[in-house]
Amino acid sequence: MASKDTTSMRDTAPATDGPPPVGEAGPPGHPVPRPPAPRAWATRLVVVGIVLAALNLRPAITSLGALLEEVRDGLGMSGSVAGLLTSVPPLCFAVFGVMAPRLARRFGAAAVVCAGMAAITAGLLIRPYAGGTAGFLAASALALMGIAVSNVLMPVIVKRWFPDRVGSMTGLYSMALALGTSAAAAVTVPMTDALGGGWRSGLVVWAGLAAAAVLPWLPLAARERGTTPAAQASARVEAPAVLRITRSPTAWALAVFFGLQATAAYITMGWMPQIFRDAGVPASTAGLLLAVTMVMGVPLAFVIPRVATRLPHQGPIVVALGLCGLVGYAGLHLAPAAGAWAWALLLGVSNCAFPLALTLVGMRARTGGGVAQLSAFAQSAGYLLSIPGPLLVGVLYQHSGGWGLPLALMAALMIPQMAVGVLAGRDRTVEDEAAR
Repeated sequence: MASKDTTSMRDTAPATDGPPPVGEAGPPGHPVPRPPAPRAWATRLVVVGIVLAALNLRPAITSLGALLEEVRDGLGMSGSVAGLLTSVPPLCFAVFGVMAPRLARRFGAAAVVCAGMAAITAGLLIRPYAGGTAGFLAASALALMGIAVSNVLMPVIVKRWFPDRVGSMTGLYSMALALGTSAAAAVTVPMTDALGGGWRSGLVVWAGLAAAAVLPWLPLAARERGTTPAAQASARVEAPAVLRITRSPTAWALAVFFGLQATAAYITMGWMPQIFRDAGVPASTAGLLLAVTMVMGVPLAFVIPRVATRLPHQGPIVVALGLCGLVGYAGLHLAPAAGAWAWALLLGVSNCAFPLALTLVGMRARTGGGVAQLSAFAQSAGYLLSIPGPLLVGVLYQHSGGWGLPLALMAALMIPQMAVGVLAGRDRTVEDEAAR
C-alpha cells in the first residue's frame, strides 16, 4: 500500500469533475457514448455539502455537554442516567452506521446524506420540547441516526469524488467537523444566556445550522436519480464481490483504535466541562475550555491527514497523540483549575486521533467498496466498543464522589489505544488480508 494520496487510490478511476462516468459497449463501429462527465458545479456543490455536513456532525453532542448540568436539573436526571445520555451517541453510531453502505447502494450516497441532515434537523427541533427523559433520548437518537449514516459515508464520498486528494479532502472535512464541534461548545452557554437563560432555547438553535446542510444535498440527490442508469450505478456504492472484512487483522485493529479514541472523545465532550466546574471553574469558562479542546482539531485535523498520507507508517503519529492524552489526564487530576488551559490544549491534540482514524480508513482499502465496508465495520464496531466508557465514568463519578477514578480509567485506556493504532498504521490493505 503506497502512502501517497494518488497511489492509495490506484484502483479507482481517474479524477474528473465528479464520480467517474460509466460507459457501455455497443455494436462494432457503433459505440454507445459514455455519459457526460459531471459538471464543475456538481464538484463545487459536493465540497460545500461536505463542509456543511461536517459542521453538523457534533453540535448535537457538544451543545448538550455544555448544558448537561442544566438539562440534568430540568429533566431530573441522576448521574448514572446522565452517563447513559453521554453513551447514546456511540450506541446510535454503532447501530445505525452499519446500515449506511446498504442504504447507499439502494438509494445513492447523496440521498442518504441528505436524509441524514434532515434527521439531524428534526431531532434537534424536537428534543428540547419532547417532554421527559425518554422523549429527550428518543429525539436525540433521531438526530444521532442522521449523524451515524453521514459519518460512515463521508470517507466514501471523498474517495469517489476526489480519489487523488484523499488526504486534503479528509483534512477539510475533519477541520469543518472540529469547527462545528468547538463552536457548539463555545457559544452554547453565552447564546443560551442571550436567549433568556433557558437550556431549551440554547439547544434548539442548532437545528438552523442542520437545516442549512440539507440544501446542497438536495440537488445532488436529485442528480443521482435523474441521470442515466449507468450514471446512477456509478453514483452508488458498489461492494466488492468477496471481501470478508472480519478476516482482516488491520480492520480489527482500526475498529478497536476507532472505538478507544471515540471513548476518549465522548468522555471529554460529555464530562470535561463538569470536571472543570467541580474544580471551581465558572460554567462559561468551562464551556470555553471545552471549545479550546475542540478547536485544536480545526488546524490539526487539516494537517494530520496530509502528513499521514505521506508517511509509510502512521504509528509515530498515534503515539504522539496518545502521550498528549496521558499528560492531559494527569494534569486534570493534579491541578484541574490551575493548569486548565494547558490540559484543554493537550487533550485537544489527543482528540485528533479521530481525523487520523478517518484517514486510515481511506488508506487501508484500495477500492471504493472496500472503503465503504471498512468504514462501516470500523465505525460501527468501534462505536459499539466505546459505549461503556462514558456510562462507566458517570457511575464512577457518582459513587466515588470525585474525579480520581474516572481520570485513572481515561489514562489507562490510552495505552491500548496507542498499541492498536500502531498496528492499524502499518502499510497494508484489508483487501489483501481478507483474500488470504
